[in-house]
Amino acid sequence: MEPSSDAPPSQTTPVTQAEPAVQTEPVATPTNAEALPPKPNDKTKVSEIAADCGNNRKKSTAWDHFEKIKISEGQFKAVCRYCQKTYHANSKGHGTTNLLNHTPNCVKNPNRVSLKGQQTLAFEPKMNGEEGFQLVPTAFTVEASRKALAEMIIIDELPFRFVEGYGFQRYSTTLQPKLQIRDIPSRQTVARDVIGIYAAEREKLREALKGRRVCLTTNTWTSIQNLNYMSLTCHFIDDDWNLHKRILNFCQVEDHRGETIGRKIEMCLREWGVDGIFTLTVDNASSNGTTIKFLQTVTRDWKGTVLEHEFLHMRCCAHILNLIVGDGLKEIDASIARVREAVRYAKSSPNRNQTFRSFMERLGIESKCLLSLDVPTRWNSTYLMLDTAVKFEKVFLRMDFEDDSYSSYFLNKEVSGGLGSPCGVDFQNCRTFVSFLKLFYNATKKFSGSLYVTSNTFFEEMFVIQENIAHLIKSQNHLLKNMATQMEAKFEKYWGKGDKINQLLYVAVVLDPRKKMRFLKFSFSEIYGDEVADEMVDLVRKTMDRLYDDYSRVDSPNVVVPSENERTHMEGDTIGCSDPYAMVNSRYERFLEAEKSIGCSNEIEKYLAENCESRRDVKFEILGWWKANSDRYQVLSKVARDVLAIPVSTVASESAFSTGGCILDPFQSSLSPLMVQNLVCAQNWLQAHVPISFRKSKDEMEALEDEFHELELEAIAIGNATSTSVTTSESEVQSEAIEPDDDDVCL
Repeated sequence: MEPSSDAPPSQTTPVTQAEPAVQTEPVATPTNAEALPPKPNDKTKVSEIAADCGNNRKKSTAWDHFEKIKISEGQFKAVCRYCQKTYHANSKGHGTTNLLNHTPNCVKNPNRVSLKGQQTLAFEPKMNGEEGFQLVPTAFTVEASRKALAEMIIIDELPFRFVEGYGFQRYSTTLQPKLQIRDIPSRQTVARDVIGIYAAEREKLREALKGRRVCLTTNTWTSIQNLNYMSLTCHFIDDDWNLHKRILNFCQVEDHRGETIGRKIEMCLREWGVDGIFTLTVDNASSNGTTIKFLQTVTRDWKGTVLEHEFLHMRCCAHILNLIVGDGLKEIDASIARVREAVRYAKSSPNRNQTFRSFMERLGIESKCLLSLDVPTRWNSTYLMLDTAVKFEKVFLRMDFEDDSYSSYFLNKEVSGGLGSPCGVDFQNCRTFVSFLKLFYNATKKFSGSLYVTSNTFFEEMFVIQENIAHLIKSQNHLLKNMATQMEAKFEKYWGKGDKINQLLYVAVVLDPRKKMRFLKFSFSEIYGDEVADEMVDLVRKTMDRLYDDYSRVDSPNVVVPSENERTHMEGDTIGCSDPYAMVNSRYERFLEAEKSIGCSNEIEKYLAENCESRRDVKFEILGWWKANSDRYQVLSKVARDVLAIPVSTVASESAFSTGGCILDPFQSSLSPLMVQNLVCAQNWLQAHVPISFRKSKDEMEALEDEFHELELEAIAIGNATSTSVTTSESEVQSEAIEPDDDDVCL
């Protein structure tokens, strides 16, 4: 149950006589040092404030919350510091019982929840992503426990009927004896509480988005109810330079046409009061082009529009990587096919799997890795299958030599396709595939992150992949050479010689203090030569200048230059410094700052003229650097805040469909679209307060479970079906096929 920890653990609350046998622990109440409400106004008609009681008795804790005022000789009254309610307070005729009873029930008392009932000490996780726990005083309340229960239903994706289960009710009353069965809400009450939490969190997010420019990702999905849903996710960096990802809407749409999606996005943004879109990241479905054109037209005159939406369209880099790899692996090598059949054999029955494990034990191979059968249309699953299978090369070769059942399986053409069992050469070819595909696999994982900046990592990953493709084209291995040639052709189709990539991704590289313009020039010259490098560097610089001018005109900050008095005060502080070396260093830093600014017409030139930060610092935080230097680059930092928030993949929106699939499963598919949106969005908003360390471990665990579960289910489907087919959501089916038109493909 959710504890209340609003009060500091420095004082005590009165012990009520309802529980005389229970030992009272120190608990918290407001102190006199805290901000108090105004003193009673003239309407009280008092002459003066009374002094202390003047005797040796211990002062009641009631006077921490009440002001004792003298009305006349021997007549006093007590005024609540919070609500101004008055009570008689004559020392002889009136005690403090009424005052003590009023304090925990005062509606304006900020600590009234924690003052009700006896408090206990409890451990709570630290906030703001910090690890560890802190000791705080807590008090049980039915209201707090009910709110925590509704949040648990949302975060853990539990059905509403969960609260009516006998096991849960018995556990709750055992955990907290003060909780009665009648206090546990019904499913209808929990549903209302969920709506209330959604509304409260929505208002908080609306305030956070007020006047802010956002980057968007969107995608569509068809639920088990056969209803079309659209997920709209915003990405932004707040004033404290923290990256945020929030699902704005998970709403029903009539169809998946581009104009329909565009109108829905416009309507959602107007409801949220968002008047500035920086980028919209979408996959490569042809309908998304229509969506982009529609939004460019209808939002061109919005307050937060930058350069008339010239760089609004951001292609999902993870999807393009999938297209490049898929094109290179169209002509599947026989080695991969043989290894796939060997894995299929080992996983086809418990007896065969046990035989495989017995050979592992005989050969002394210990591994926690499990064989996984791939889905042929998903290259990342092929990579995971090969990466695991090559570790058991000796096992497969020994089974081919000693296991007659294994050998006969590959002799049967109807079962194995007549490929034969894998040999040492096949496993060597697979190792080569794995080492090459690992580059794409790691790049896709980096692009799919949502807890860190991804826009500044794109170009470096592309540079490494292009270097490896160019190297393989010169390889003597005919198979690798053909694969690399196919990939290069697809690479040039989508990204050309860098000229087809959204220019904002290059700006993100320049705004990385470890790279700046120097890294762009180096990378382009290594791949395309000096001539192309000079052209691209000039193009990127012009784009930065245009962005800077636009931000200077629209979001020009009020630059505060220290006055003469302030400078004199600063110099006086330095002169009075006890450390003369610190004084010299401080003055020298100001001198260097002035020297760097000489000849620089704007912040861009000043920024590029400085040396790059060290790339060897593994703890370097790009957002932390810009936070520390935002005062030096007041306009450029605003550009960086928007550019670094750009997501380079649509995984953030697609992950919402995973949540939607858990909420709308075959056992609970009667939820209305409005309730689905409440649950999906509220879960995303509440999880933003979960410590990052816990979120990372949870994400890794869920990703691993989903991966194994998905591969197992689809492997069974492949084994039982006569022809392989992969069922995807309607949006994916409309934009993807096994042999589609290249421009209409998405994951």
